[in-house]
Amino acid sequence: MELKNKIDLTKLPSHVAIIMDGNGRWAKKKGNKRIFGHKNGVISVRQTVEAAAEIGIGYLTLYAFSTENWKRPLAEVNALMSLLISTLSSESETLMKNNIRLKTIGDIASLPSNLGKELNEVISLTSNNSRLTLILALSYSGRWEITHAMQQLGRLIQNNKIKPEEINDQLVCGNLQTVGYPDPELLIRTSGEYRISNFLLWQMAYTELYFTDVLWPDFRKDDFYTAIINYQQRERRFGKTSEQLVKTTE
Repeated sequence: MELKNKIDLTKLPSHVAIIMDGNGRWAKKKGNKRIFGHKNGVISVRQTVEAAAEIGIGYLTLYAFSTENWKRPLAEVNALMSLLISTLSSESETLMKNNIRLKTIGDIASLPSNLGKELNEVISLTSNNSRLTLILALSYSGRWEITHAMQQLGRLIQNNKIKPEEINDQLVCGNLQTVGYPDPELLIRTSGEYRISNFLLWQMAYTELYFTDVLWPDFRKDDFYTAIINYQQRERRFGKTSEQLVKTTE
């Protein structure tokens, strides 16, 4: 039986987030520069987006470029920006054909203007698509996002729009980059690293974590399906006991 057929389509996570790690190591193993790994990682993005759409995942967030990635060598950063632009341009038709909507989170204003222009064009083009929402985290980090949200709340307090004691979970969520999206129920990280690297820190309070040794350029549909199957074998208690969960389903 194919892995895809082992998935229970009634128990899918509504939102999957992925830390796409291992491009540089993959390229180094093949005696190439890091950008060679990033370019081949685009194939994995395409495979993963297709896999998510095919089984009915509603939201897929990909950690494409973190605020910390700006510290990388300038040549690599410039090459990554160029790759993002070319990929957006070449994949826009595929997004439309597959009814996929593109969105972004992060400090988009810090990106090169030509990349920002390309992003806005594809976001606008795909805005009415409804099969899957693909969210690219660009110039993003969890701490940056929370800091930005606190600044917004601070301005509301300063302008007498709210009182400090009125701040609650809902108000914080309403000022995060992910407002309007469900929290991710599953995080996948490739390349054998066991950390979340400043990604969706608030949103992942109850996210199931799945780590694989597969380097991102080698990640394919079956690897995605394996992660989904693993997720479906877990018991999600949200602070309750197993016995409580059994009672609520009886």
